[in-house]
Amino acid sequence: MEHTIPFTSTNLMEVVSAMKLDQAFRFSFFRLSLFALLASPAAAQLSPGFYSFSCPNAELLVRGAVRSASAIDSTVLAKLLRLLFHDCLVEGCDGSVLVQGNGAESSDPANKSLDGFYVVESAKRLLEIWCPGTVSCADILVLAARDAVGLSGGPSVEVPLGRRDGIVSSASDVRPNMVDTVFSLDQMMQRFAAKGLSIDDLVALSGAHTIGSSHCRTFGDRFQQTSNGSLVPADNSLDSNYAMELANKCFASASDSTSVANDPVTPSTFDNQYYANLLANKGLLHSDSILVTDLRTKSRVQAFAQSQEKFFASWADSFVKLSTVGVKTGDQGQIKVSCTSM
Repeated sequence: MEHTIPFTSTNLMEVVSAMKLDQAFRFSFFRLSLFALLASPAAAQLSPGFYSFSCPNAELLVRGAVRSASAIDSTVLAKLLRLLFHDCLVEGCDGSVLVQGNGAESSDPANKSLDGFYVVESAKRLLEIWCPGTVSCADILVLAARDAVGLSGGPSVEVPLGRRDGIVSSASDVRPNMVDTVFSLDQMMQRFAAKGLSIDDLVALSGAHTIGSSHCRTFGDRFQQTSNGSLVPADNSLDSNYAMELANKCFASASDSTSVANDPVTPSTFDNQYYANLLANKGLLHSDSILVTDLRTKSRVQAFAQSQEKFFASWADSFVKLSTVGVKTGDQGQIKVSCTSM
């Protein structure tokens, strides 16, 4: 079912109210040394104050749209964060995952379960009223994902802006770039390294799984189906009781849409519980569990499990790096009027 956020006088008042509440929202605002992190020439053209004169309320308007959407459906916050990952890891953070249509990135089977597009499009329509042809869909998605984390209890990160929208969105580009849940650590590291992200970034950004849910099919490789149609654990790295809980929720005849919370303890709160879950052998996906079974990443998992402050600081750094992967700036790309069309 398609979601929309109607533009009524009440809705606009909510957005204005969101602007007034911004000061309170910033209590968790991390001031980063951004430019030390921006390695590529294109990324170096980004700036936190890019819209200071051309559209000074851009961030507040996006935040208002995200807040309004989450008041209706709280699960959209995790969906927006996932949407950004699937954008940045393919063509770079250029909004190309938002494009709809046959052959576009969103049509690839790996992206079929993505959601939250309507929030970005709603924010874009609002920005086209206030600042026509100014704010890119790529920047809106970065801001929406950033705010989704903050509204879930996580840190709000100052991100550089000025991305332009890509002019290519091809389903054939998805699989060669996307990280699969059955990957080994070496395979994940290779995909991240290709985007300029380190093994430390991999561990920190995996913390995104502290919110949201995953369809049963994404961890089906960790179970075997018996002759009577029930599922039994096939992965000894899973806590036995947790494995049985998953098997009961994801029985063989369960619908393809059946999903399970990524974090069984605090599923809607962005915190460091994800890492404590890993140490308790309760990582939902194989790509989660591998972080604690491999010595190259285990110490980092332990550190984040012990200190939420340390996790939040590392998340902030790694999120900024992710948000600058493959960006288009200057005369590259375009500023689209609609995020879902090319």
